[in-house]
Amino acid sequence: KQWYQRRVRAPYKYNFKNFMVINATSFDHADPSIFTVLTCPGAVEGTALCDFVIFPPRWAVQDHTFRPPYYHRNCMSEFMGLIYGNYEAKEDEFLPGGASLHSMMTPHGPDVKCFNTASTEALKPVRVADNTQAFMFESSLSLKTTRWAQEVCQKLDDSYWKC
Repeated sequence: KQWYQRRVRAPYKYNFKNFMVINATSFDHADPSIFTVLTCPGAVEGTALCDFVIFPPRWAVQDHTFRPPYYHRNCMSEFMGLIYGNYEAKEDEFLPGGASLHSMMTPHGPDVKCFNTASTEALKPVRVADNTQAFMFESSLSLKTTRWAQEVCQKLDDSYWKC
């Protein structure tokens, strides 16, 4: 058999501290795809079946703009989790071990506190996500929660949409 005909499952370990951060330096909040660590290409050129993205510590230096993730909708599903620290767009509600799912075309963005702070603070260079590690799986497939997640585990935040 040829090597590509065998099913090989090999675990892979990657130190997130080795990830070279690419960032917006002039204006606007950059698309999260600039933080892609691994990707699995989709059937349609230019789409991903799944991207694995991390949000490492970095500088925010953009001028004349709203720096946090803005309120938006995506043509892909986003499953995001926080390993440790505080996520910049939802510092009080999104806790370590927590996760969120934003299905395709579901509006989402920062909480009110983040929006108000970012709308009024001086735009000077600041560090973002120090002592924090957040991640995201982004997929061109539609994702949904299981019955267990919705009804049994008792961890669903029914008020998440209010932030």
